[in-house]
Amino acid sequence: MSKVAVVFWSGTGNTEAMAKAVEEGIKGAGAEAVVVAPSAFDASKVSEFDAIAFGCPAMGNEVLEEGEFDPMFTGIESSLSGKKIALFGSYGWGDGQWMRDWEDRCKKAGAVLACESVMANDAPDDSATASCKALGAALA
Repeated sequence: MSKVAVVFWSGTGNTEAMAKAVEEGIKGAGAEAVVVAPSAFDASKVSEFDAIAFGCPAMGNEVLEEGEFDPMFTGIESSLSGKKIALFGSYGWGDGQWMRDWEDRCKKAGAVLACESVMANDAPDDSATASCKALGAALA
């Protein structure tokens, strides 16, 4: 059984709802899902998982959350080479530039994006929830 981490930060609960759907997709595909807060995840944990789902909403000028999530992600980036990952998050403005920038960072780090990233405008609707479940299954 594969072991998949779901590492996310949520300010309003939208990205948390997405993370729950990702977790459901992982478990539904027969893998073990481990939900981890960014404050409890670092480069030493990357090798403990077969795959990792990262979730973070767009903040400010379409950037990752800067207090907890981005520092954690910056600290693990060099450990992502060859690692199977997927990205998800919500936004309330803009056009998803934060996700495109984040995908570019992951590709430059050598991470393997398992599927298309999932974005939800505000709270995830049924389509975004289904996409999050599929994202989880793709990582399982």
